[in-house]
Amino acid sequence: MSEEILMNITPMESRVALVENGVLQEVYVERARSRGIVGNIYKGKVVRVLPGMQAAFVDIGLERAAFIHAREVVARNQDRNGDEAQERPIYELVHEGQSLVVQVTKDPLGSKGARLTTHISIPARYLVHMPKHNHLGISLRIESLQERERLRQLVELCLDDEENRTRPGGFILRTAAEGIGVDEIRADILFLHRLWETVEENIRNNKAPANVYEDLPLHLRTVRDLVNPDIEKIRIDSRETYEKVARFVAKLVPEIDGRVEYYPGERPIFDLFGVEDEINKALSRKVQLKSGGYLIIDQTEAMTTIDVNTGAFVGHRNLEETIFKTNLEASVAIARQLRLRNLGGIIIIDFIDMDDCEHQRQVQRSFEKAMEQDHAKTNFTGVSELGLVEMTRKRTRESLENVLCEHCPTCEGRGTLKTAETVCYEIFREILRAVRAYDGESYTVLASESVIDRMLDEESDNVADLEEFIAKPIRFQVEPIYSQEQFDVVLV
Repeated sequence: MSEEILMNITPMESRVALVENGVLQEVYVERARSRGIVGNIYKGKVVRVLPGMQAAFVDIGLERAAFIHAREVVARNQDRNGDEAQERPIYELVHEGQSLVVQVTKDPLGSKGARLTTHISIPARYLVHMPKHNHLGISLRIESLQERERLRQLVELCLDDEENRTRPGGFILRTAAEGIGVDEIRADILFLHRLWETVEENIRNNKAPANVYEDLPLHLRTVRDLVNPDIEKIRIDSRETYEKVARFVAKLVPEIDGRVEYYPGERPIFDLFGVEDEINKALSRKVQLKSGGYLIIDQTEAMTTIDVNTGAFVGHRNLEETIFKTNLEASVAIARQLRLRNLGGIIIIDFIDMDDCEHQRQVQRSFEKAMEQDHAKTNFTGVSELGLVEMTRKRTRESLENVLCEHCPTCEGRGTLKTAETVCYEIFREILRAVRAYDGESYTVLASESVIDRMLDEESDNVADLEEFIAKPIRFQVEPIYSQEQFDVVLV
């Protein structure tokens, strides 16, 4: 599988696209005015303890206080020997006014504040440092038992060095560590220890609330987290950013040094590779499948629902085969859409009902295999009694729709509008209320063009009957700035 990373950089906004086999799979957007804060470390102050929720609110200097649960406080369940003990209540772990060093695990989403943890972790290219733990872990994506044991021995060897022996903390080997040697591991450990010493100094010298460590910007974070040996090219349309990435790659990822390219073309890089069109398609509810079927994706605050439909696809043999082929194609398309739109939380998928159990298993296997490429953690709970596939996908940042869009001011986020007919009848009722409450000589209706046109055409007989009933003339005036649902009845 070939992979390319495209970076579109401007002073206001950075965008990164991950393209696999010529197809856009993931998009990351970071704006200068609203950079994500996941991974940042803060010295915060506890402002409120909630015993009933086993949680607390912490002021880290943002607009809304951040939220931390008792299970995210390091000391919650460790006894003197570091063994697991019974979980302690939140009021024994923190108190109001206390300073607390925390790390952001989720950006503020909607009306919710950021999510925090005191389980601090700082990533480098091959390792993740955990200053408050002595655990040594290995990514589950490294499947070879021999490779896992080799890496474990290399890390233990490096940690026995005189320089590292007295320094506390644990490490997790990342997927990118597969196949590397002792020199790379030693360099990462040294870098992470020095970085943590800098963070500790910032903690000592700053009063809460304060930002004591900020994660890398998007273009460097992408190289650290997404680059792997399969990457063919990293194309960047900004000369300044290209030079920064090239220096970063030469220092930390020298094996891909020749694959970073500056793109000087006149045509925008996202247009050239069709990324812009794919982003616009990813904002639509409807996703067209090549066979003629389609998906309907609805994102709500509680969950995301995905409905599969055969649409124009009628198949060639029989209904069961048509349904199976549609579901099989949909399983791959859904996996891509989840990554592209960055949909997280609870996800419910309504595949078309299949009677053949073998077809059901094949569709589920196809979906799970397609999700293996996902960088986010996913969990499948199987098929429910209603035939729905239920799953969760870890959400650490806003979805693509939430980053690029806002609720429609016309429909207020409902996605539907009252019909012109409905608004006409509301106006009739409002006129009757006004007649009973006030004594006017005539009434003027201010409304949108579609409503006024209906009043003067389809509803003209009803308007004449109403004028006769109230014995007052009714005039109409188009207001171009009014939405279809807006109107006013003015007494003259």
